Amino acid sequence: MADKIQDAYESSKNIYDGVLTQGNFFSRMYIKLFWSGTDDNEIARKVLSYIPDDFSGKLLDVPVGTAVFTQRKWSSLKNAHITCLDYSTDMLEQAKRRLDGKAHINFIQGDVGKLQMDDESFDIVLSMNGFHAFPDKQKAFSETCRVLKSGGDFIACFYIRGKSKRTDWLVKNILAKKGWFTPPFQTEEELKNTLQKMYKEVELHIDGSMAYFHCVK
Repeated sequence: MADKIQDAYESSKNIYDGVLTQGNFFSRMYIKLFWSGTDDNEIARKVLSYIPDDFSGKLLDVPVGTAVFTQRKWSSLKNAHITCLDYSTDMLEQAKRRLDGKAHINFIQGDVGKLQMDDESFDIVLSMNGFHAFPDKQKAFSETCRVLKSGGDFIACFYIRGKSKRTDWLVKNILAKKGWFTPPFQTEEELKNTLQKMYKEVELHIDGSMAYFHCVK
């Protein structure tokens, strides 16, 4: 399964950024038709707004993807210590090129289900557009929580099912079969229950078939 995921993101490397950022007419039509017009650029802005502009602690970005949404923010946080992790070596290489030469940022190829970091290592864990691709979501939730300090922030966004029949059909019949998404997928209520069991504070928002949230451990 993991190799299928890596192969899927390798094959999509030339269109990945364009689709997420709606960089052309076809990607905008795809978002409008299948994702109810949900704007990933706006969701990314809201997600990143949870991170202070003067943040100076330790942050884990998993998966970093190509850093298409985080390049500007990570570059500006010069007093922070940022670790960018991705299972896809190709995605990681693209992120490295975007963030090349930034001494406060390091890159690791790894599996979110088996993080190689100590308990309570990070002040913030960020996961943008990752959980719908992770093959073992329970381990991903457990590991991202494990490496987060008490009082730290877990910030994320990803697809949830049950909000749009058209989106759910796309995910089940195309995106999951191609390896870009990996079932099972949570509903809003299932996600809320998961987060409330693990975190003392949960702020959850829904935009179309995307959830974005800020939790405090």
